[in-house]
Order: sequence, then C-alpha cells, then structure tokens
Amino acid sequence: MATSAGRVFRFCRNRRTAVKIDATDRKILIELQRDAAQSLDDIAKAVGSSKTPVWNRIRKMKEAGVIGAQTVLLDAEALGFEATFFVLIRTSEHEAEWQNRFLKALRERPEVQEAHRLAGDIDYILKVRVRNARAYDAFYQALISEVKVHNVTALLSMEEIKATVALPL
Repeated sequence: MATSAGRVFRFCRNRRTAVKIDATDRKILIELQRDAAQSLDDIAKAVGSSKTPVWNRIRKMKEAGVIGAQTVLLDAEALGFEATFFVLIRTSEHEAEWQNRFLKALRERPEVQEAHRLAGDIDYILKVRVRNARAYDAFYQALISEVKVHNVTALLSMEEIKATVALPL
C-alpha cells in the first residue's frame, strides 16, 4: 500500500485494479470489520451515506481485493477446542522439495490456524488450535512423520488476552 495526500492506494498482487481508499471507504471497512452481517442500510446509516453508493464502494473494494472472503468467527472454546499452541520450528532443510512437503503438510492440517515464515533464529511459527494436549501430540507426531525438522518448541497459551482480525484503520 502506498499513501499520497491522505489517500491509500491498494495494488493487488493478482489484479491490476488500483482503488483509492478515502474516508468514507474507511468508515465502511470499519463497519464491515465490526459486523459483516449487518444490513447495507445499517452500514449506510453508520457512515452517513445511502445504500446504493455504499453497495458500489463495497463491490469495488471486493473487485480490487481489498475485501476478501467473508466468514463467521466461532467460539473455539465453546466448541471444545480449549488449547492453543504456538509452535516454533527450526529446520536445517531449505531445499524447495522439503519446503513444498512442509507447506503441503501445514495446508492439509485444519488444526493450523496460522503459519508464518520468520526472519531470525526460528524458521516458522504456527498457531495450532486443538482440543487438548493429547490432540496436540497427535498433530506433532503426524507432522514430524511427514517432514524432517531440526527443532520444535511448543508453547501453550495459558490465556488469550486479545485476539482480533480487525485492522487499525
């Protein structure tokens, strides 16, 4: 993203569409982040506009890739997923073949909610949500049976203090 005189330009990787994000777009995005299920009328009212212009702005931001898939946030603990592990992975393998196997293994495991490649001493960090420690061990055993890793450190989250998917617009 680049800024110029208070405007934000988003150039999407897979699209050639550039869209200017102005103050009204920001208000719309804030409302959608707060509750994407709210009606178009409610969003329009909250941003001080009418329904059709808001709908057109949302459509343009979707086409440009600023707005991605819309989904529902579930309460993991209410569904029995009581353990969150942050898994730090170091590897001595950096070949393309190993990386492809590793990424495939991560993508196929629904327990992995996030995976990041890092700079520094740790190569990857995973956020893994499971029912309990036994379920984490099953995940761990399956992962190391598919790909060779040098070192794995699992950190159990004792308490989630803050979690959001909202960007600070």
